[in-house]
Formats: sequence, structure tokens, C-alpha cells
Amino acid sequence: METLTSLVRSFVETHPEGAAHALEALDAEEAARVLALLPARSVGPVVERLTPYAAGAILERLTPEQTHALLAQMTPRQAALVLQHLEDGKREAALAALPGQQVAVLRELLRYSSETAGGMMEPQVTSIAIDLSTHEAIQLLRRAARQTLYYLYVTDREGKLVGILQMRDLLLAQPADPISSLISHEVFSVPATLDREEVTTLMRQRRFLALPVVDEDKRLLGVVRYERALDTAQQEAFEDLQKLVGAGGDERALSPVSVVIRKRLPWLYVNLLTAFLAAAVVGLFESTLAAMTALAVLLPIVSGQGGNSGSQTLAVVIRGIALREILPGSVRRVLLKELVAAMINGIAIGIVTAAGVFLWSRNLGLAVVIGVAMVANMAIAGIAGAAIPLVLRRLGRDPAQSSSIFLTTVTDTIGFASFLGLAEVLLPRFG
Repeated sequence: METLTSLVRSFVETHPEGAAHALEALDAEEAARVLALLPARSVGPVVERLTPYAAGAILERLTPEQTHALLAQMTPRQAALVLQHLEDGKREAALAALPGQQVAVLRELLRYSSETAGGMMEPQVTSIAIDLSTHEAIQLLRRAARQTLYYLYVTDREGKLVGILQMRDLLLAQPADPISSLISHEVFSVPATLDREEVTTLMRQRRFLALPVVDEDKRLLGVVRYERALDTAQQEAFEDLQKLVGAGGDERALSPVSVVIRKRLPWLYVNLLTAFLAAAVVGLFESTLAAMTALAVLLPIVSGQGGNSGSQTLAVVIRGIALREILPGSVRRVLLKELVAAMINGIAIGIVTAAGVFLWSRNLGLAVVIGVAMVANMAIAGIAGAAIPLVLRRLGRDPAQSSSIFLTTVTDTIGFASFLGLAEVLLPRFG
């Protein structure tokens, strides 16, 4: 047993990234038993590399002493993310065992959701007081931990962010020169409550290495690093991809079955309801289908092409919303562009489809019906693909949340109705 523990410890210390993946593949109980055998100093880097959800599930199964020892090895931001996934009682027990100064930092971070700038920030940042001299400021920077230095932020004695200092100006100044004469008061900051999507957009646009975060009184709380913003942007992209099809945004490949069911089942019910709606539309034309069975064979072509066309529009519009390309004044232009593009594509596809159906069936009426239905369905799919995420945004909902389910409802019901309705009206005219 001692040899096995030694081997595990060696693996954990040498390959923390691989060890994190191995722990996430285990049941939370098993992972907790493995961690309990190892010193906190060895497993701290591993726990930092776990997803917050997985780390929280494992730490919930450890003793308060073990949890405290592991949290002490983590950065404050990562520790706060993990604590958010603990039950209230266990979270308070873990905080109670930590030193007072660390608890104060963590409680400040826990005030903010992980979806905000406050939840993304690193609270450890070195700032320079405005009433220091150049010599005193340089001495302060020499004593500061390297990982807490980003830009040279200047604060007043109350901790309020008042400016930023260029390193060149600091080094070229005379030792007795006051910092107040060197700073630039044009410093950009974001409130701690700002949504994380807004933060990542600002960092991408302004190309900052770090972005200062302030509270409502303009006190400097921390910084959001560029690397963290990139990670957040990637996470947001994957979450939107999952939400598009009705999965939970925070669901992971190794999430418990209970989480999977809770996140997916409601949208599966919605999808089932929309499927019944499409089936009901088909049922309205039962006699038409009975008279010409070829219509049933061609139905999936019409709905499928509409779905594909709408999905293309949906993806582009959601991207435009995420990157702030679609402003309130440009919504009408976007809708018109997508309608025109969808109609032109619909005409092109409709002509080819009609020709193919005519060669297959030798029925001119059927060819005309499917060609016209294709144009109508693809045009409506284009409008729906653009309008659905825009309407969801207007209602204050996530534009990506199950947009594809709503789109499928529109393309199926409109596709079936247009194809079968046109068949009922036009086919008798062609004899």
C-alpha cells in the first residue's frame, strides 16, 4: 500500500494536468479517497486544474481539515470558484478553518457570480499610493510578489483607483519626485458586476494584458488577466453550443446523471411538444397524402433543407450577437439581408429540386409544388433563424438557449404546411 501511495504521489507531483484528468474520470467518492492519502502540498496544483464543479464534488467528501489544507494551496480566485460549488454548511466550515485575511479575500470574491468581472478577477494586485515618492514606489515594487504586478495602478489612501503609471516615467524620474506628478488619470476600469461576456469583448477590443476591476466606490478590487478572458471566451462558446441543442450550459462530459437529466429533460419535453405540432400539421392533409403517396416520400426534403438554411443563419446571428456586431440599429438590415439571401438560395435549390423530382416522377405538378414550397420554406427559415435569437435577446433571455429547437419547430411546421397545402391547391390543376 505504501509503495502504491508513493507511486500515486509521484504521478500527481510530476503530471498535475494528467492527474486532474484521471481524478475527473473517477467517482467523486473514489477521487476523495485518493486525495485523502496524499499531502495537500502535492495535490494542491491538481485540484486547481479540476473544473470547479468536479473539485467541489470531491472536496464535499473530505473532512473540514483536509478541505482547509487544499484551499490554502490554491489561488484565491480558484478557491472561490470551488467554494461556490459546496453546500452552504460545508462552505462555512471550510472558511472557518482558514486565516482571517484569507477568509476576507474569499468572502469578497464569493459576493460575485462567476458570470461577472468580480468572479473572474485575481484579487492579488499590487498598487501604488498616490502620495509616495518615486524612490518609495520603486522600493514597494521590489518587495511585491511578481505575480501581483500587471500595470502600475495608482490608488489614493482609501484604495480608489485614480490613475496609471508608465514604468518608463517611474524609472526616469528623480527619487524625490512625487508619484502624483507622473500618473495618467485616464485609466480604464470595469465594475465588478459587469457581465463576463462584456469583459471579454472589452479586453479583445482594447488588447489589454489586464483590466482593473473596481467596486461601486471605484476602489480597486483586482484585475482580470487576458489569459482568463480567453479561457472565459472559450467556455462561453462551448456553453452556447450546448445550449443551442437544449443541453445545460454548465454540463460536462463527466457530469452526474442527475445533472444531465435535470438540464436536458425539460427541453426534450419541449422538443416532443413541437414534434406533435408538426405531426398535427401533417394530419390536416391526410387525404392529400393518401391520394398521392409520393408526397410522403418528399416531405423530409422540404423540411430538411429549411432546417439547414435556418441553422446557417442562426449560427451567424448568434455569433454576431456574441461579438457585439449586431447593434439595435442594425437589426432590420440583418433581417432583410437574411431574407434576400434565403430567397435567392431557395430559388436556386428549388429549381434543382423541381428538376430532380420531375425526372423521378414525370409529374410536372409535383415538381412545381416542391419547387415553390422549397423557396417559401427556405425564405421563412432564413427569417426565423435571424429573428429567434434576436427576440430571445430582446426578452432578456440567452439567445443561444435552445434556439435550434424553436427553429426546427418553425421549419418543420411551415415546411409541411407549405408543401402539402400547395399540393392540395395546385396538383388538381395539373390533372
